[in-house]
Amino acid sequence: MFGGLAMVGLLVGCETLPPGTEYGPEGTIAYSVPIEATEPGVRIEANGEYMGTTPLTLKIFGDKDGTFHNFGSYTYVIRAFPIQTNQYVQTRVFGTGRHFTHEDRIPPKVFFDMNQPPNSPPPQVSGEPGYYPAYPPPPYYYYYPPPVYYGPRVYVRPWYYGYHRGW
Repeated sequence: MFGGLAMVGLLVGCETLPPGTEYGPEGTIAYSVPIEATEPGVRIEANGEYMGTTPLTLKIFGDKDGTFHNFGSYTYVIRAFPIQTNQYVQTRVFGTGRHFTHEDRIPPKVFFDMNQPPNSPPPQVSGEPGYYPAYPPPPYYYYYPPPVYYGPRVYVRPWYYGYHRGW
């Protein structure tokens, strides 16, 4: 009996967090994430709210496993705004796991290269714009012979039905 209770106690265990851990809403804990940029003084916003200028330490409330918590949004967005001309707005988007979407880990540090141009759209596939390359049709368009009939065969459609659908 005593051995069984000891095994249950070992299997249940207890939650151990580092001392000094700051607790947040909905069972979250606070993570301190340093934010840096190529130049000091870059304006930083998190989810549309002004947080300060770089370098700064951003407090992010996340789950105990080190991932972003879902506070009602699909993403957590950190944006850096340029202070000089010929620089670009930089954005980092992290998933929160809302409605079974992906859930990202909270990074140990975020760095913004303000001279990096934003992502351009992917190159267009050769051919006319907006069209996909010609792939063979899915297999359900191919002609399959009708099942075996006992009696006279009457074909309602031509033999090439399914091969030529306007391609």
